[in-house]
Amino acid sequence: MKYRKFGKLDWKVSALGFGAMRLPVINNEFPNINKPEAIKMMRYAIDHGVNYIDTAYFYHRGNSEIVVGMALQDGYREKVKIATKLPCIEVKSAADFERLLNEQLKKLQVEKIDFYLLHGLNAGEWPKVRDFGVLKWAEGAIADGRIGHLGFSFHDEYKIFQEIIDAYDKWTLCQIQYNYMDEETQAGTLGLKYAHKKGLAVVVMEPIRGGRIANPPEKVAKIWASAPVQMTPAEWALRWVWNHPEVSLVLSGMNTMEQVIENVGYAEDSQPHNLTADELAVIGLARDTYLSLGPVSCTGCKYCMPCPNGVDIPRVFEFYNEALIYNTAAQQRRMYSGGRAIKNEERGDQCIKCEICLEKCPQKLPIPELLEKAHKYLMLKE
Repeated sequence: MKYRKFGKLDWKVSALGFGAMRLPVINNEFPNINKPEAIKMMRYAIDHGVNYIDTAYFYHRGNSEIVVGMALQDGYREKVKIATKLPCIEVKSAADFERLLNEQLKKLQVEKIDFYLLHGLNAGEWPKVRDFGVLKWAEGAIADGRIGHLGFSFHDEYKIFQEIIDAYDKWTLCQIQYNYMDEETQAGTLGLKYAHKKGLAVVVMEPIRGGRIANPPEKVAKIWASAPVQMTPAEWALRWVWNHPEVSLVLSGMNTMEQVIENVGYAEDSQPHNLTADELAVIGLARDTYLSLGPVSCTGCKYCMPCPNGVDIPRVFEFYNEALIYNTAAQQRRMYSGGRAIKNEERGDQCIKCEICLEKCPQKLPIPELLEKAHKYLMLKE
């Protein structure tokens, strides 16, 4: 196993971390974790050098932390650092900080959580927990030994990411979504480099985009098949992230023992600056080919925003493209119609065809027409 520097800490982390968000389940029931298999997988990873296990309050609808705690019995707790997350969306008052942490300690069967992250910070959740005094509270939990270090995971725009980092000089780590399809998504490469410059350890989630880029469509598969070296699509994706020296750790949400064995093997051969120019060009061609499969050539520049009627135009197109590029229509439809990933008043059917956006779009897209198509597609019942 290869190890990397973890921010400012005098400790090195395994290049691969075990993400306990997608553990194996029974009868395809997400909360019903196959405990013996999950424990076997986590212990295999630890036995082969993985020293970072990541979970969260919500994973597997509350059961992930319990199974991680079970896996770390029999001497395994001493071999790893545990990371879990404060569910910010559940926080209604400052009293919830204490209640939730104590509940998580009990579920994990530990007295201390090594890395405690504020989960899913964005423009809404960050000011809420900040104003409830989460930083002062966390410092108290660090002082009494229940938390080792404080960090946050992130899902929003870069400017919010920078604001959060700059708001507190004692962050130890941040967790961002990053892969070769998401260089400019959310925190992106700018965020990766900014956090590294500030001394934070950068933990990468979704290196294989939730598994989407592990099973490529035919056009992308042909690119991998003709590459100068042969790797699985998952290995290409992981190596692209490991190629960045600013990355401290790559999390993988593995749900089969085969994936664990493969990813541990990839990690044993991981290095920064390890991809050649030709290999990077192949990855770039794969990225461009994926993007060409989308029905809307929206670049996400947001010049069309704000919409006078409140439509989140780039977000609607993102759902539409994701559904067709990665063959994830059912998932995108659930997210789009559910009212949480995008508000009902921001969906495509709120377009009144004022056409103000047409003047602003550098791609000259027929936005009202495309919004109508996207909304109709995303609201179809399976």
